[in-house]
Amino acid sequence: MVAGVQIHTKVDVHSPQSHILTDDALAFLAALHRTFESTRQSLLVARDIAQRKFDSGVPLDFPPETAHIRAEPSWHCAPPAPGLEDRRVEITGPTDRKMVINALNSGAKTFMADFEDSSAPTFANMINGQVNLRDAIKRQIDFESGGKKYKLSEKPAVLIVRPRGWHLDETRITVDNTPVSGSLFDFGLYFFHNAKELIKRGSGPYFYLPKMEHYLEARLWNDVFLFSQSYIGIPHNTIRATVLIETLPAAFQMEEILFELRNHSAGLNCGRWDYIFSAIKKRRADRSAVLPDRKDVTMTVPFMDSYVRLLIQTCHRRKVAAMGGMSAQIPIKDDPQANEVAMEKVRADKLREVTAGHDGTWIAHPLINQIARKVFDENMLGPNQYHVRREDVKVAAADLLNSSVPGKITEDGIRSNVSVALAYCGAWIGGNGCIPLNYLMEDAATAEIARVQLWQWVKYGARIDTGEQITTQYVDRIIAEQAPGIKKIAPGVKENQLSIAKKYLMEQIRQQWPSEFLTSDLMPYLTMADGVEDKWYRSSL
Repeated sequence: MVAGVQIHTKVDVHSPQSHILTDDALAFLAALHRTFESTRQSLLVARDIAQRKFDSGVPLDFPPETAHIRAEPSWHCAPPAPGLEDRRVEITGPTDRKMVINALNSGAKTFMADFEDSSAPTFANMINGQVNLRDAIKRQIDFESGGKKYKLSEKPAVLIVRPRGWHLDETRITVDNTPVSGSLFDFGLYFFHNAKELIKRGSGPYFYLPKMEHYLEARLWNDVFLFSQSYIGIPHNTIRATVLIETLPAAFQMEEILFELRNHSAGLNCGRWDYIFSAIKKRRADRSAVLPDRKDVTMTVPFMDSYVRLLIQTCHRRKVAAMGGMSAQIPIKDDPQANEVAMEKVRADKLREVTAGHDGTWIAHPLINQIARKVFDENMLGPNQYHVRREDVKVAAADLLNSSVPGKITEDGIRSNVSVALAYCGAWIGGNGCIPLNYLMEDAATAEIARVQLWQWVKYGARIDTGEQITTQYVDRIIAEQAPGIKKIAPGVKENQLSIAKKYLMEQIRQQWPSEFLTSDLMPYLTMADGVEDKWYRSSL
């Protein structure tokens, strides 16, 4: 065992997990932690300070201290790394073995293997995910289940990994009596075990970076990359990272985020669902920012459209990919007519993206690949659209804050939010990080929208289209009415998990401010299930 490193849960020394948590890998994690943990903590404190400023009425704006970076036209990001020249369709999903094989075989250009919003971070999920990715890279992942054989194709998708965000701890591993960063745990184990093998096979260690709120958080990632490449002895600038612009503050700092990561950058992505969640949360003290039903907050409403246009312009000015977002629809197998309606929504969404200038898009299901691919093949003849400069775009701070969204708040919208929040929180506590609900793939981001919309509507006494006011008692009644049907739409949710989800949601709508992340709130349940002593984690419950 490495000095100062403790594992607070059981690991079978005879299992593949033990090949991930080696002494050498743990020594690397300890080095990352000791070098960067204090900076991470200071940046998380800075988030809280910034939020208090927003609450006091200080508006979000483009940082004045970095105006020279935005104004300087000569700097560009690194050229695309091998396999990242053409990213017209990217499939995303958790890291379980079947999903990894199906995604890599889907026909998509890349697969974003997700340790974040579509994974519930039980220790088994996190470590087995590392095993599965290592085996996939070495082409040793084939297996048989239920009489069906799963085998990797000759030309699988290019692998990109999304670690957890800076705000999350990995409570099952401590260094010097402090939990390690979930980000560094996921990144570190994947990088340490696979970077050299990926390079040998003509690819490289590629990442998606989530939930950043400031360009200094991007600088921290860049420092981690430089340190890590030196540590294992590979050339600097081998790593490539695409940043998800999925928080409202980050939308005002896209240029700066690219600048900080410029020698490692592979572009930016419109993380649309988390962006809506962040827009509500960051403007929590602004009564004028109340939004209608989630279904009405589309990519064409003013604040979302401005964010998309600015992202495309920014990326292409700096010669990197401007990736589109996720269509949550999944195939409806037992209703051809309903399925065609759903797939037409996918086509329209992808057509909007490619004509706007995006270089690729996200899908959540292998059967959607053909639809998305056809739209991009017909409208993007080259590998990307870096040449589409969008010099026509003029986005001001007021455009990113324009909360004029056509639509209504309805009881159906409230019921939908309650169902999604209850089903997802219950499933997450049970170890499942993405679930299909009403033919949409729901993950933490969409559950977060449901949670904070309910809070926002109660906080500001919003009224539904009939005129009835939304109160805590009103939402309590909807929760009580929706709860009995949750196990029908999410069969894996157990009664005790549903009870926890109900209690959590009822508490959330009564808070002065919504919690930062439901995953942080509910993490203690996963940590307890892994047998960790309570002194190693913090709980707001």
